[in-house]
Amino acid sequence: MAGSDRATPAPAATAPAAAAPDAVKILIAGGFGVGKTTMVGSVSEIAPLRTEEPLTAAGLDVDDLAGIEEKRATTVALDFGRITIGRELVLYLFGTPGQQRFWFMWNDLSIGALGAVVLVDVRRPESSFAAIDFFERRGIPFVVGVNGFHGRHPYPADEIREALALPPHVQVLLCDARERASSRDVLIALIDQLIDAAAGAAAS
Repeated sequence: MAGSDRATPAPAATAPAAAAPDAVKILIAGGFGVGKTTMVGSVSEIAPLRTEEPLTAAGLDVDDLAGIEEKRATTVALDFGRITIGRELVLYLFGTPGQQRFWFMWNDLSIGALGAVVLVDVRRPESSFAAIDFFERRGIPFVVGVNGFHGRHPYPADEIREALALPPHVQVLLCDARERASSRDVLIALIDQLIDAAAGAAAS
């Protein structure tokens, strides 16, 4: 009404849109049968994508099952999972195939990866040498997760570091890939390392 001194209602406040979390690509690598599929499956908050196929007699001449005779299937492409770390960070996990005939896929899988977890089976540490060499040559930061099968860790981290000839800056973490909390702690250690490295680079 003309001449009315009634105040015009203020527009309702709009809540600020929540920022999308940062997405980080992480590889889970290592030799044949070290527990990569198990780790991705144990920690993923979504149903993991798996590309497993049964082991057959045709592969007996090329698949070394020494120490893992109970293994019945193998990853032929990749494993994929996701885990949210806090409100601001989502990790996309890509498990690499472990058999040598599938190593050609590692180059493609590593594109865009900020870091990696190299899983080691202390019963067969030599099976993870190729993965360690792969990331060292490409300058991709990584931590080593020593997967204690059946929950056993017969060797301390320092002895494993020496056996693998790892430099001091590479973290060696005892873990159990079957356990969600243990797998998550390995990933968090890697992320902390990546954050520290980024902060150091920014300060220099």
